[in-house]
Amino acid sequence: AYFREHQPPALITWGEHDYIFPADGAYPYQRDLKNVEFHLLNAGHFALEDHGQDIARLIDGFLSKNIR
Repeated sequence: AYFREHQPPALITWGEHDYIFPADGAYPYQRDLKNVEFHLLNAGHFALEDHGQDIARLIDGFLSKNIR
C-alpha cells in the first residue's frame, strides 16, 4: 500500500535462483511502482556476493538518475 500511494523510485536486483526469496516475489514491485528499475540476475540468494560489481554499477546508475 505504501508503494502504491507514495511511488518512491526503486531499484530491484533479484537472484532468479534464490530459494529463500523466490523470483516470483520480485514481480509485484513492477505492478505497484511506476518508477522501478528491475533486474533479475542469474544468481541465487547471495546475488551481491556473486554479482557485486554488476549490482554496484546498477546502483550507481540508478542513483545518478533518481537522486537530485
